[in-house]
Amino acid sequence: MPVIYHLARDAGWRDAERSGTYAGTAEDRADGFLHFSTAEQLPGTLEKWYAAEKDLLLVAVDADVLGDALKWEKSRDGALFPHFYASLPLSAVKWAGAIGRDDNGGFVLPPKLSQ
Repeated sequence: MPVIYHLARDAGWRDAERSGTYAGTAEDRADGFLHFSTAEQLPGTLEKWYAAEKDLLLVAVDADVLGDALKWEKSRDGALFPHFYASLPLSAVKWAGAIGRDDNGGFVLPPKLSQ
């Protein structure tokens, strides 16, 4: 079962937990799809798009249950990134965890990522 990861802002994710579905960030909605990354792509995505962000969550999703709305498309440096062209049902979520910062301001990913 491949796991893909979405970077969500805490407030938007809490709204999704109450409603049972997640429509993405403002950037996702503007682009028409939810942006995901593989575990290997996460550091680059965080640095490029979220360097100044706080209150981020890492959302782990079972890619196998997303169906045909999940597309792997060329993006940064020609790499294939997972893009989801629908609202995310929370039943597809394996876990969500806070992304912290270390003393130097670097990102600290949830320990579950290494499991």
